[in-house]
Amino acid sequence: MRHTISVLVENQFGVLARIAGMFSGRGFNIDTLNVAPTHDPAQSRITVVVRGDDGVLDQINKQLLKLVNVIEVVDFKEGQAVGRELVLVKLKADSRSRSEIIQIADIFRAKIINVATDSVIIELTGDESKIGAFLDLVEPFGIVELARTGKLAMRR
Repeated sequence: MRHTISVLVENQFGVLARIAGMFSGRGFNIDTLNVAPTHDPAQSRITVVVRGDDGVLDQINKQLLKLVNVIEVVDFKEGQAVGRELVLVKLKADSRSRSEIIQIADIFRAKIINVATDSVIIELTGDESKIGAFLDLVEPFGIVELARTGKLAMRR
C-alpha cells in the first residue's frame, strides 16, 4: 500500500540527510521524495511516498518524530489531500510529428516550453495517472530526456 507523508522540518543543514538515512537504515524504500522551502524561510516541507502496511507506516511516523529538526509529520489518508507531480519531457520532434505532439499536449493541458528543430520540451502537472497516460502517448515519438518531481501534497 502506498502512503504519502508530509514532514515539516526546520530548514537546517543535514536535515534531509538524516531523514533519508532513517529510511535507508531501517530498510524502508522511498518511491518519491520532494523537498522545498515553505512560505516561512526557516522551514521546509518534505513529501515522501512510501510503500508498506499500516505497521510500517506507524514505525516510520514514530522514527521521523524522534529526529531533531522535525516539526510535524502528517500521513495523508485517502481523500485527505490534493496531490500533484510535475514532469518535463523532451521529445524528438520533426516537422511531421510536431503538430501531433502539440495536439496531445493540448489535450492534457500541457505547456510547450521549448521548440527546437529536432525536439520539443513539454511541461505537465497532474496526478500520477495523468502523467503516466501522457507519457504512454508520447513515448512512440521518442523520449530524449525526462525529469519528474515526485508527488507534492497538501491537506484539503
